[in-house]
Amino acid sequence: MGGRGLRRLVIEDYLGQRARIYGGERAILIEVTPAGADAKERLAELSALAETAGVLPVATATQRRDRPDPATYIGRGKVLEILALAQQVNADTLIFGVELTPAQARNLEEFTGLKIIDRSQLILDIFALHAGTKEAALAVELAQLRYLLPRLRGWGQALSDPGGIVGTMGPGETRLEQSRRAIRRRIQALERELKEAERAREVRRARRRRFGPPEIALVGYTNSGKSTLFNALTHGDALVADQLFATLDTKVRRFFLPDNRSALLTDTVGFIRDLPPQLIPAFHATLEAVREAALIVVVLDAASPAVFEHLRTVRRVLFEDLFGPEKQRPPIIYTLNKLDLLRTSEDWARVEGLLLEAQPGLVISAKTGENLPELSQLIAELLPERSPLPASVRYH
Repeated sequence: MGGRGLRRLVIEDYLGQRARIYGGERAILIEVTPAGADAKERLAELSALAETAGVLPVATATQRRDRPDPATYIGRGKVLEILALAQQVNADTLIFGVELTPAQARNLEEFTGLKIIDRSQLILDIFALHAGTKEAALAVELAQLRYLLPRLRGWGQALSDPGGIVGTMGPGETRLEQSRRAIRRRIQALERELKEAERAREVRRARRRRFGPPEIALVGYTNSGKSTLFNALTHGDALVADQLFATLDTKVRRFFLPDNRSALLTDTVGFIRDLPPQLIPAFHATLEAVREAALIVVVLDAASPAVFEHLRTVRRVLFEDLFGPEKQRPPIIYTLNKLDLLRTSEDWARVEGLLLEAQPGLVISAKTGENLPELSQLIAELLPERSPLPASVRYH
């Protein structure tokens, strides 16, 4: 059975349409935070994720909790409170801003009778909606199946009855066991395809390293304005949308510097806190581009009150996941984007604090072009020399 057919069979038939977002759900957003965490900002991000997935948030609920309840994460009393709220606002889905265990999700669904979606499922579905290349689609499908496998279970008699069909382990194997084996086979096939794609990508990157100009990686928290800056610097046409994870496929374009040199500018997938580990393969192209870059430009949304948390997330990915203490990092420029949205004294105080913490830093507007010439000049000063690109080499 092909990957698409298997995925539809597993998600829709076997899981009763409960394993993913379909769009149009009326959802209550639930954020659980430890003492000291900013529940308001986390709810705002969860709401943006939900809206990106096509969900209509109709209510929110928060809880301060340092340790999750092993059965339902939020505890029975809070579940009853949220169930009453769901009846008032006619909600059919509960979206949690944390990752639930399979047992917690099952208990919550059985207790409430509502669809239960956690943060990881939500992000996985957004990736599935936005994957624009075959490789990205394969990586997301792999992530979805890895996430589903430990959560797969029968609904009523559908998966409890013995199968006894050709290709199974015998009459005693249930359809649930059959589906698990089918998923494992598909996972293995996807892993093989992605390894082949990775090898082909490495050949292209090796050629660029050998013959091409230096590479610059744009990185940042999702929805910080990377694609807008990419288009402004390269006169490109990368998708720009006011939503999280609008860009999933790494794009490379030529960028001309003020000193008449050229570089390759790479627009990468946006980072986000608590990224589901199943999605790491979907970030391989981005991570490779950043590791091999001669210069990194970090794009920050200076208009966001959560920008300091975004900066910490980006630095954690760069300094811990990509470049350990022993590995030399390329130069980093911090661009404080969305200057056109800075209006209040609080906004400018935030920018001043960022400039103290993120150096070398420059306040820009990728949308209006303000201070982009200064950014180009700074890039030219910090970018190392590289041999010219042969005319026969082209990038797409």
